Amino acid sequence: MSATVPGPDGKPRCAWCGDIAEFFPYHDTEWGFPVADDFRLFEKICLEGFQSGLSWRTILNKREAFRAAFCGFDFHRVATFKERDVLRLLGDAGIIRHRGKIEATINNAQRAVELVAETGSLAAYFWKFEADRTRPAPQSQTTSPESIALSKDLKRRGWKFVGPTTMFAFMQAMGLVNDHLEACVTRTHVAQARRAFRVPTA
Repeated sequence: MSATVPGPDGKPRCAWCGDIAEFFPYHDTEWGFPVADDFRLFEKICLEGFQSGLSWRTILNKREAFRAAFCGFDFHRVATFKERDVLRLLGDAGIIRHRGKIEATINNAQRAVELVAETGSLAAYFWKFEADRTRPAPQSQTTSPESIALSKDLKRRGWKFVGPTTMFAFMQAMGLVNDHLEACVTRTHVAQARRAFRVPTA
């Protein structure tokens, strides 16, 4: 993908924004900016799992409902969910009512608690997989060596819905790679944020 589309200010944005108005604020203020907050990282990895087979527009429109349903993606709390919580979530029309994905989110919360106990934070763990800055042209691939390695390690640890393509989308969104197109006006802002970002170590 190499084309751009004009944003609300007429300046070029990544083409995936298309003509969907709600994508522009997300693209301009979130996508690609580095994240060190554990709850936000957990939220995104879960929402990427829920997106499987669906569009990001569907998930983005339901994001606030997901946050309410999953306690702000506080994985310590989600890890305690029981079958009654699964049934409650299956009755929540605000989210994607898919038992497998709901159960995977609870499982992943339990695995996240284990990972934090081992590494100090999710951020410290995930940022070890930051993409090589000499990588191919932006938006020219759907996986990377880093996303493949991350997927493999998470699966080894018992995480679910964490395939290489899903993990690459997670990395794009959370700033582990700047995948904005070269001509996109937001690419420079993300590059500046990444230069100022202090990679978490614990």
